[in-house]
Amino acid sequence: MVVAKEEALWTPSAERVAASVVTAFIAKTNARHGTDLHNFRDLHAWSILRPDAFWEQVWDLGEVIGERGERALADGDRMPGAHFFPDARLNYAENLLRPRPREAVALIFRGEDKVRRQVSHGELCDLVSRLQQALRAAGVGVGDRVAATLPNLPETIAVMLATASLGAIFSSCSPDFGDRGILDRFGQIEPKVYVACDGYWYAGKRVSIAEKLKSVVPHLASAARTVIVPYLGEAEEVASALPNGVSLEAFIAPFAAAAPTFERLPFNHPLFILFSSGTTGVPKCIVHGAGNTLLQHIKEHRLHCDLSPGDRLFYFTTCGWMMWNWLVTGLASGLTLCLFDGSPFAPSPSVLFDYAAEERFALFGTSAKYIDALRKEGLKPGETHDLSALKAITSTGSPLAPADFAYVYEAIKADVHLASISGGTDIVSCFVLGDPTAPVYKGEIQAPGLGMAVEVWSDEGQRVFGERGELVCTRPFPSMPVMFWNDPDGAKYHAAYFDRFPNVWCHGDFAEWTVHGGIIIHGRSDATLNPQGVRIGTAEIYAQAEQVPEIVEAIAIGQEWDNDVRVVLFVRLKAGAVLDELLEKRIKTQIRTGASPRHVPAKIIAVNDIPRTRSGKITELAVREVVHGRPVKNTEALANPEALELYRDLPDLAN
Repeated sequence: MVVAKEEALWTPSAERVAASVVTAFIAKTNARHGTDLHNFRDLHAWSILRPDAFWEQVWDLGEVIGERGERALADGDRMPGAHFFPDARLNYAENLLRPRPREAVALIFRGEDKVRRQVSHGELCDLVSRLQQALRAAGVGVGDRVAATLPNLPETIAVMLATASLGAIFSSCSPDFGDRGILDRFGQIEPKVYVACDGYWYAGKRVSIAEKLKSVVPHLASAARTVIVPYLGEAEEVASALPNGVSLEAFIAPFAAAAPTFERLPFNHPLFILFSSGTTGVPKCIVHGAGNTLLQHIKEHRLHCDLSPGDRLFYFTTCGWMMWNWLVTGLASGLTLCLFDGSPFAPSPSVLFDYAAEERFALFGTSAKYIDALRKEGLKPGETHDLSALKAITSTGSPLAPADFAYVYEAIKADVHLASISGGTDIVSCFVLGDPTAPVYKGEIQAPGLGMAVEVWSDEGQRVFGERGELVCTRPFPSMPVMFWNDPDGAKYHAAYFDRFPNVWCHGDFAEWTVHGGIIIHGRSDATLNPQGVRIGTAEIYAQAEQVPEIVEAIAIGQEWDNDVRVVLFVRLKAGAVLDELLEKRIKTQIRTGASPRHVPAKIIAVNDIPRTRSGKITELAVREVVHGRPVKNTEALANPEALELYRDLPDLAN
């Protein structure tokens, strides 16, 4: 068991705890149900014991628009097979476009230093109305798919809302995907309308995707229209070169703005199709439901992030990552969404903090790699920017290293709720995340999600607290996928999560409880290293190696060697640094003292690049396959597939 060796990095004031949404929710629970709950942990235990009552209260907290019905949960002992709010009818878009003053700011957008926009609630409703009418005229109805290859623009949110308002299903990816990556995803779901941009900006460079679309669109035979959203000012020209192409302006021109209408459908009616990373084959199409997603996100925004109507929510994300879906649901809680597209370091490393100070973010969400990059750049935003409005910083994508926890409090803001969070595309939300009423400890995720029966199990299926094991969830929760697309008997769905432990969700993360009741994620369990039969999480190695100043980032794999497995660490070094004997010794010493002798790699090799998925996650499995001379099944899932060649037939791994 991880033992606390130091004080909490941050503890919320008594005043902050008293004013939190969690505290008000507890008081309402006690009044309504005669319970005697005192704190978040009590509330979590009750939410597992009484999921029906808990999720009813989340519905009320979010003032969900729709008919709830009599039952909150049916078949609650089945996973999969449980049904939350089986009698309910609602529409996701109706809840996000809930009545607000027309002049209220709904969306703020920054495209690096190229574009600055603000969209009012009234303007958003008008655009959704016109898109809704245009999609309906194009034949889109309940259950049809609309697919989008778009940046994180206001128009992307409007297209999604118009799609959802009709009871159709929305799916997206970012425009940096290759043509094969786009077709591997959208070719499976056969969209009736395809929406794309003319291009995008990245690191100050103008990137047209016109030629890519000429390769993609002819293979999406199901698409009656291809709509081109302007970002580079070339929408008409790009659309004219495509089959059934039309610019956004021309698509909506025949329709005047009116009040949007909303198709109310069952609670778990399909809303989004998200995709697995696809590094081991064609991506799985994961279908999430409307009410399922809505309630889970309301819970996380309000109770775990302590956000309230009028707060400004920012997450650095592309439309190919589930954090985009998480971000946009913030409209349901009356939040103003702050959108950004492009490089987080263009035109300067401070660009996101310039944005945060100017627009007064309440929550700044980003990736662990971004925070690590800031630390290595030596930035101190707390000294250069007014971050007085900032209440919370959230980090996900990979485990946040202990050194980066400390960096946030030293260099960004001392009085801020730092929440490392972890879940994924599979649940479009989190299993473990922040508790705004509790202390933050270095290197730890604070708490299990409310309503989430999270446990850590041994290989034998026993609960463990003093050792590492598999992260599981033992009871149903709303944001379980509705299904996988093209999986009529549910076999792929069942195999993905329930084959390991029957009736228990096995998430595929290697995890460990701490003495504070928090959790540490040690990496994906399918990437866990097993030298001499001892299970080692790759995140533990990265947390130590990346403290060495010369290392920008690292990736570790297990190489099959001499009837065992040996740990190989690849490092990308800062410009001018050399992996000589002295540096190698320092790296090994850091890992040995910071983790354990068993974590020390047998080989350390310098590389110029590390392959990653399009959502920014390093991909150990792909590197492992290349090192062993095996094919990587789907390189289109990678942002930089050419990096794999750096790991092929390395002489240093032959001895």
